[in-house]
Amino acid sequence: MVQKLLARKDDSARLVERIRALDTAAGLCEGRVDDRAVAEARRLIEQADRRLAISGDATVVALAGATGSGKSSTFNALSGTDMAVVGVRRPTTSQALAASWGDKSAEELLDWLKIPRRHAVEDDPAEAAALDGLVLLDLPDHDSTELSHRMEVDRLVQLVDLLVWVVDPQKYADAALHDRYLKPLARHADVMMVVLNQADTLTPDERDQCLRDLERLLAAEGLGRVEVLAVSAVTGEGIAELRRLLARQVAEKKAAARRLAADVTQAAELLAGAQGGARAKGLPPQAIDRLNRTLARAAGVPIVTDAVRNAWRLRGGLATGWPVLAWVAKFKPDPLRRLHLDRLGAGGRRKELDPARISRTSLPAAGGVHDARVESALRDLADEVSAGLSRGWVDAVKAAARSQHALLPDSLDRAMATTDLDLDRHRRWWTLVRILQWLLVVVVLAGLGWLGSAFVFLYLQLPPLPRVAWWGLPAPTVLVVGGVIAGLLLAGLSRIGVEVGARRRAARAGRALRAAIGSVSKTRVLDPVTAELERYEQARLALEQARS
Repeated sequence: MVQKLLARKDDSARLVERIRALDTAAGLCEGRVDDRAVAEARRLIEQADRRLAISGDATVVALAGATGSGKSSTFNALSGTDMAVVGVRRPTTSQALAASWGDKSAEELLDWLKIPRRHAVEDDPAEAAALDGLVLLDLPDHDSTELSHRMEVDRLVQLVDLLVWVVDPQKYADAALHDRYLKPLARHADVMMVVLNQADTLTPDERDQCLRDLERLLAAEGLGRVEVLAVSAVTGEGIAELRRLLARQVAEKKAAARRLAADVTQAAELLAGAQGGARAKGLPPQAIDRLNRTLARAAGVPIVTDAVRNAWRLRGGLATGWPVLAWVAKFKPDPLRRLHLDRLGAGGRRKELDPARISRTSLPAAGGVHDARVESALRDLADEVSAGLSRGWVDAVKAAARSQHALLPDSLDRAMATTDLDLDRHRRWWTLVRILQWLLVVVVLAGLGWLGSAFVFLYLQLPPLPRVAWWGLPAPTVLVVGGVIAGLLLAGLSRIGVEVGARRRAARAGRALRAAIGSVSKTRVLDPVTAELERYEQARLALEQARS
């Protein structure tokens, strides 16, 4: 008994886990799969929560069948009452009839089932103990000409724990029963029984033939596990066996859990069919790289890297060129200042960035060609990562890829404006060259002064200055000519260093800018797409849990 209680507890806990998984999946699939599948899952979740909360130990069994099948007679035979009026006197009502066994009241459960006509059976103590917890329903005819009758049957078929289909020898193969109820409920074979009534009207051979034919039909419809029993409500044949089978179901107290488990499986498979079972793909590095390259071109990274290269050349030339000629370059516009990307203030001091005060750059706005390329890159990325998903999820991924498209231009421009282009470092040798150049200028001026002094002394007819020769040449001439040549040579050599540095600075700036563009791409495009793919994968895993 203890083992049975523990097993029942484990089954209930597992069922609750599956219901919660279905609830999770329905929430994740909202707006991305067929609304009918989501609505069916939510209906079942609400129904399961309510059913588990009300009379969990009760077992609701419904007798269902066609007109004239003998449902009411079977109901009366099982309940030992004349509550259900049979034959031509059966009232044309759309309401079911209930009989309950046991000390515990089934009023709350019957209120939930909306069964107004109800009766508590006072049975033989031995029989009552075996059926304690049974709630037996007599449903309207499922083939009634009254629409309200059929609607009531359809409603209760979704709610009861165990379905007993009562058929007769003439209509046990009726297509209305098999196509509308038995086939769609194939997954509920564990909580269904089929009773062939009016067995007293058949010979033993005819009864066996009917039972074999009925079992063959059920097996072909996926209902081979359904128990089939021949009874006669008139003579009482088979009624005791039917009561015994119902008593076993009541004693096990698993019918409700089995019914809900089958319902969860069916709803989960319906939702999974609408969702699709393919695994979500990750974001391919190649697709990310293509997107980032497109965004970089649209943001103007090539323009900025060219500006960095030219600015480094201009500034390096000013710093290391021959001062007598280099000053002319001051009249050339600085490419980075023109683009509002200069981080050097007065005196060459590095300005600290304040993102809250960064204004827009002066980079040209992306034109129609770049916009079209960005749109194409976003579409290609969404198509690649959503391949194999259902249409609703594909649309959701595409919408996620474009969800922040309007913010991309400003975000890209801000990324360009706040990226450190690394132009205020690696310039110490410029200072050394500048000092040398000015020393050479001083040497040239000294030589010029010396030569000028000689002319002055000659003009004033003063004794000439002592003649000094270096390497066989007058020292003043050596100072002037040598200083000029050395300055020009130093400027030429420095020009090579500046050019190498310009290329390196441009390459580093390009990497820094592309990294900044990558951050924008991640925030504005990749993160929303990843979130949508993770949502899909969570829904898929939740559906697997709900189905297992």
